Amino acid sequence: MPVSLIILAAGQGTRMNSERPKVLHKLAAAPLLHHAMAAARALDPARTVVVAGHGAEAVAKSARAFDETAEIVLQDEQLGTGHAVAQAAPLLADAPGEAIVLYGDTPFIRAETLEAMLEARARHAVVVLGFEARDPGRYGRLILDGDSLARIVEYKDASDAERAVTLCNSGVICASAKDLFTLVADLSNDNAAGEYYLTDIVALARARGLSAGVVICDEAETLGINTRAQLAEAEAEFQRRARAEALENGVTLTAPDTVFFALDTFIGRDAVIGPNVIFGPGVTIESEAEIKGFCHLEGAHVSRGADVGPFARLRPGAELAEDVHVGNFVEIKNAILDEGVKVGHLTYLGDAHIGEHTNIGAGTVTCNYDGVMKHRTVIGKRAFIGSDTMLVAPVTVGDGALTGSGSVITEDVPPEAVAIGRARQVTKPGLATKLMDKLRALKAAKQKG
Repeated sequence: MPVSLIILAAGQGTRMNSERPKVLHKLAAAPLLHHAMAAARALDPARTVVVAGHGAEAVAKSARAFDETAEIVLQDEQLGTGHAVAQAAPLLADAPGEAIVLYGDTPFIRAETLEAMLEARARHAVVVLGFEARDPGRYGRLILDGDSLARIVEYKDASDAERAVTLCNSGVICASAKDLFTLVADLSNDNAAGEYYLTDIVALARARGLSAGVVICDEAETLGINTRAQLAEAEAEFQRRARAEALENGVTLTAPDTVFFALDTFIGRDAVIGPNVIFGPGVTIESEAEIKGFCHLEGAHVSRGADVGPFARLRPGAELAEDVHVGNFVEIKNAILDEGVKVGHLTYLGDAHIGEHTNIGAGTVTCNYDGVMKHRTVIGKRAFIGSDTMLVAPVTVGDGALTGSGSVITEDVPPEAVAIGRARQVTKPGLATKLMDKLRALKAAKQKG
């Protein structure tokens, strides 16, 4: 059956003490909202509706950056979770199949857990995700009737006996789209907070003879982010899980606690990651590649057998083919390095294509920006770029060509040619001593004055 997602992302998150919508604060280099969307991606949802409120324009932009088909609805007033879900009714009330309600500030729900909820729908009209809390605190309580869920009681409205229950509500709910919106339409705000609670649909369903059930997950999956401290705790938890998963998948981490992953980092088996490596979004490291210590990578692809670093930076659009070597203090941006290219040290390559087995000398810079527009540098196969070469784009260096050290290359270099673009050295014997004596005399005169 098709699945529709409803992701609640309307809250400001006042306890974050921020102008930014809470769901756009980043965890593992990605907005919290993207974590919720990523968890549900395995379900191959037919529709994804994000309920936005505070900062709706920015939330919509972020949601569509992750999934361009995401649909956005607006919750102008914050009248509770039931009211938020109701905003999706015009889009989904007649949708076939299942509907799952997720929260944009709850990043750790696993795809396997959502699949278990869909399976439980074979037995129950409404399925709620619950967890056994070590400290139930102010969570809503799940009140069971045998194997079924009788009702959900918010902490504010719970009796002492109900507050003693440790089975708590995560807020994640699954039902058919038809049942969900039929039940939401009949919610009341007759409660201590004066809000429309989504959780009240359980009691409404039972009153209509529909069954409700619970799927229980680990408490860690239900962690919600409400404060900066909780965001920091979530970051630590995400990194712990990501490191453990990488090690389990055959990746060598020489100092695991110092490596930081992004939400979408992919690293192949037998790759080696050194200490203090940071992965931004959009990085793929293929098998048997090595990233040495103190590197920062974002939007980059590193192929099998390549090695990078230490102290290198790969920026978006960096494409390294097999057996490429990128050494220390090298920065690469929007550049393709073909097989076997060597860029040893102290170099910037931006907006460039470097042919296979070319050697780039130390201190080389592709001068790609003229103050208004970016321009591209193309270097052919098996070329040799001498140290401290400035390549003023747009410029092409042909296959097998060579540039002299210290050259400023402003014109295309034909294949197999040598290009030298520097002034002829002039040597003045004895002039150094005369200049230094003159300068010392000037300094002494100033000090006396």
